Amino acid sequence: MAAVTITMNAMKLTARRQMQMQEVPRPVLTRDTDVLVRMARVGVCGSDVHYFAEGGIGSQRVEYPWTVGHEGAGTVTEVGPAVTRVKPGDRVALDPAQPCGACDQCLGGRPHTCRHLSFLGCPGQIEGCLAEYLVLPERSCYLVPDTMTFEEAAIVEPLSIGLYAISLSVPMVGAKIGILGAGPIGLSVLLPARFLGAERVYMTDKIDARLSLARKAGADWAGNPQTDDIAAEITRREPELLDAVFECSGEQEAMDQGVQLLKPGGKLMLIGIPGAANRISFDINQLRRKEIYIQNVRRQNDFVQKAIDMIARREIDVDIMVTHRFGFEQTQEAFEMVTDYRDGVVKAMVAFGE
Repeated sequence: MAAVTITMNAMKLTARRQMQMQEVPRPVLTRDTDVLVRMARVGVCGSDVHYFAEGGIGSQRVEYPWTVGHEGAGTVTEVGPAVTRVKPGDRVALDPAQPCGACDQCLGGRPHTCRHLSFLGCPGQIEGCLAEYLVLPERSCYLVPDTMTFEEAAIVEPLSIGLYAISLSVPMVGAKIGILGAGPIGLSVLLPARFLGAERVYMTDKIDARLSLARKAGADWAGNPQTDDIAAEITRREPELLDAVFECSGEQEAMDQGVQLLKPGGKLMLIGIPGAANRISFDINQLRRKEIYIQNVRRQNDFVQKAIDMIARREIDVDIMVTHRFGFEQTQEAFEMVTDYRDGVVKAMVAFGE
């Protein structure tokens, strides 16, 4: 008797700015350490939008059809015989990175730059989590307490990037920092920076609704580079300039502003993804004279549990990020809204049927 194939729905990119719900085989456990998760929430990330609107990021190009999505949370429904950290019925946040654990980077404490890293939703790596079910290794599944919502659990992924970026920058207690870009990653820097003791935080964005949200979330000042002279406004308030600037937009203009705003010896944190641009430039005279440090931030590095703990202890309120909610069948609409920055969107959240 032929085996019966169990199917599920997955939202596939089929062309630029085109998504289609497709019926596909439901994934099965193949390794003893595999976990099957029924998805509950998926957040729409800026990198997902690059794949949706531009067909790729740099050399990573989408081959259609392809499933994106990596900010996810759900419920464990099945586990392999060697799984010990989760069980069926557990609610989990997902770490989308799957390092090999054996290369020089992994052994050196840098699994986020693993030589053989696979990442959910990245072209040619692992199909993303915009599907009803997903199989992951147990190390990618993090228990979340019953007091946390699935939306909060999905936001763990971008928050962990913000926490990692802060850890690479400067001590937050008493720090004066700038955050250029008030989207989900910018807010994922702002919220923990405030909790960890940043003295003053300045934010920028081209969308006024995001600036209002940034002020509500704790920014001391927020300005729009299309209407404000950012460097002049912040310099007037901070004549000695800033200790660190977190560039969260991927825009050349913002990077240039970051260098202007940094004090001598300050640190420029590059988190934003430039998208189609493969090259950026800096005024070498400013960099040299002020001895500016430039630090790239590559995703997160073992900060998932720290992000869960921070949310669970109610040290920060990440719910403020979620401005729009869509059903799974409305995923195309969610991506279009985020791509076009409509209606003041910050974080769009896709909800699966309970």
